[in-house]
Amino acid sequence: MGNALFSEKLNLARLVRYLVWSLTALFISSHNVYSAPAAREAAPSDFVSLADIAPAVKIDMKYAGSDNFTGRPVPGYEANKCLLTRPAARALREAQDWLSKFHLQLQVYDCYRPQRAVTAFVNWAADSADTVTKETHYPKVPKDHLFGDGYIATKSGHSRGSTVDIGIVDLDAGTPFDFFDPSSHTAAAGLTPSQRAARALLSAALERVGFVNYDKEWWHFSLKAEPHPKNYYDVPVR
Repeated sequence: MGNALFSEKLNLARLVRYLVWSLTALFISSHNVYSAPAAREAAPSDFVSLADIAPAVKIDMKYAGSDNFTGRPVPGYEANKCLLTRPAARALREAQDWLSKFHLQLQVYDCYRPQRAVTAFVNWAADSADTVTKETHYPKVPKDHLFGDGYIATKSGHSRGSTVDIGIVDLDAGTPFDFFDPSSHTAAAGLTPSQRAARALLSAALERVGFVNYDKEWWHFSLKAEPHPKNYYDVPVR
């Protein structure tokens, strides 16, 4: 009885995910492209360059180049520059100071994300013909599940300026950044002890300074006390 009930709930969850994606894709295709929600076009005064606040953190903004799940530079990223709210940048500096005691270095993959980039992600996800990066970024997850499974969304906390995608240089966390797969869930099974330790260390370093992790992506952290919890911005990174 228990197994049958669990199976029924699992099938219902899958159906819900499929319906969410189908309705989103239908809306996008019927309107040719996705139209972004309203976003502020002027950056707030507390947006700063991470390099100025925490120069020891390595910056590798994946969406400024082609090494990302879209396979091309993403609109809104015009420089390899990490912008964050001042409180988020200061918290990362504190996390890096702590990790420096162990001779370890943080590396950011994405920071503030313009809304136009989020829109580009949604349009990419709705294009079923574009599967150029499937083998490297979502080999086991059907592209039409990326919305329902929580990997792609029409709005992103990154656009509020206090969310980062981040790792630790030279530590193997089990999957690469932006690998859309259950194995990228922070508490995924099947990891080696050293891979679990790498994820735990990253979480410990960031949670102690006020960040919280998104449990479906080991690399994704948001500042709990973010200064702009309801505002989304669309200022290019340059």
